[in-house]
Amino acid sequence: MRVIPLSRLGHTFVEATVYSGGLSASRKVRLLVDTGSTYTWISRKLLAELSITPRREREFRTVDHRILKRKIGEAIIDYQGERVTTVVVFAEDEDEEVTLGV
Repeated sequence: MRVIPLSRLGHTFVEATVYSGGLSASRKVRLLVDTGSTYTWISRKLLAELSITPRREREFRTVDHRILKRKIGEAIIDYQGERVTTVVVFAEDEDEEVTLGV
């Protein structure tokens, strides 16, 4: 994993690999690190390309107090040399792809 600091913006990004359930396909992703995030948010389109399907829908409150409904599921992610199964949120186009703190 390579951490990419964007010092002028104060944001940190990481690169991770998301795998299909059978590990037959994978995609590299660039995720914003958010120490306040409980789940990893990944593009709904990318998850669909990997045949990762949502399990249910839940509500999320944004920093500006809006309520968003998003589908969630599970994905296998290789992050910092460790391959784990984690809960992912199916992010829409207007959502940032984020991961919990490193």
